[in-house]
Amino acid sequence: MFRNIKELIADSKNYSSVAELMIAVEIEQTGRTRAQIWELMERNLEIMLASIEKGLLGEKSRTGLTGGDAKLMNDYIAGGHALSGNVILGAARDAVAVNEVNAQMGLICATPTAGSAGCLPGVLTAATEKLSLTHEQQVEFLFAAGAFGLAIANNATISGAEGGCQAEVGSAAAMASAALVLAAGGSGEQAGYAIALVLQNMLGLICDPVAGLVEIPCVHRNAMGASQAMISADIALAGVATKIPVDEVVTCMYNVGRALPAMWRETAEGGLAQTPTGRKIMTEVFG
Repeated sequence: MFRNIKELIADSKNYSSVAELMIAVEIEQTGRTRAQIWELMERNLEIMLASIEKGLLGEKSRTGLTGGDAKLMNDYIAGGHALSGNVILGAARDAVAVNEVNAQMGLICATPTAGSAGCLPGVLTAATEKLSLTHEQQVEFLFAAGAFGLAIANNATISGAEGGCQAEVGSAAAMASAALVLAAGGSGEQAGYAIALVLQNMLGLICDPVAGLVEIPCVHRNAMGASQAMISADIALAGVATKIPVDEVVTCMYNVGRALPAMWRETAEGGLAQTPTGRKIMTEVFG
């Protein structure tokens, strides 16, 4: 099995795609058949799409802090006002929708975590619309993203509590960006550049959930992650190569996360959580 992204890209050349490499790894590690593994990923896709649909209904979370923003964004797109274009804003909208459902205690697919669960579905739905992806290609998209996510997790962290939001939303956006590059016909090397671009542009992003809840600013950070994934994929597909190798960027992200003070790693003891309004919300929620 590949140990890092460089090895992943090299190993994938022995398969028809990165997705097929990931399926082979799953077969080896779990003992399941290819059909069983494919069916499980189809279920993940089903959950992702259902969570987007539910999120667009505009329901509020139990605290009332979040909910309805995805619907507002959808109405804005429908009005033809999107300055950043319908594809990118659509990805951001769907990312918000998923995380609003997460805040409602609804069913979502953690990719790779619940707090960052909107990035990958948001990018996938945008890619499906832009590239006319078939159902099979959408499932392959998820396998490819999973492969890159596995390499990141094995060499760094995907936990906000351990490495800040750069490790959580950053990793989710990086996975999505790499899979998008491949879906658009890019190479494994370009997928690696996309990951490096995402992570280097999100280095140092803290995790500061208001009242300790995965709502503020988490929901909107998924929108940022999805849009960052889209832009980084385009930059990589344009032929831009990052100067720092992708695996070095992953290690750097890990080291930066370890150096972050505890108040910026999901403890709600710093950042937006400790603004006057952030403290007021905490009091209102918990009494």
